[in-house]
Amino acid sequence: MRTFLTIVFILVCIALTILVLMQEGKSAGLGSIGGAAETYWGKNKSRSMEGKMVTITKYLAIAFIVLAAILNISRF
Repeated sequence: MRTFLTIVFILVCIALTILVLMQEGKSAGLGSIGGAAETYWGKNKSRSMEGKMVTITKYLAIAFIVLAAILNISRF
C-alpha cells in the first residue's frame, strides 16, 4: 500500500509542477489599471482552459498535502 501511495504521490508532484509552469502570471500588465480585466473573457475565465488549469492545480495541491501527510504518518 505504501508503494502505491508513493507512486501516486510522485505522479501528483510531476503533474502539479507541469501545471504550475504552464499557467500564465496573474498580472495583466497595464490593462488591469484601466479596467480592461473586466471584459467578457475576464468574467468567464473559469470556462476557459486557464480556468480549468487553476481548478485542477487546486485539487492537485490538496492531493499533494493529503498524500504527504498520509505517507509521513504511515512511516511510524
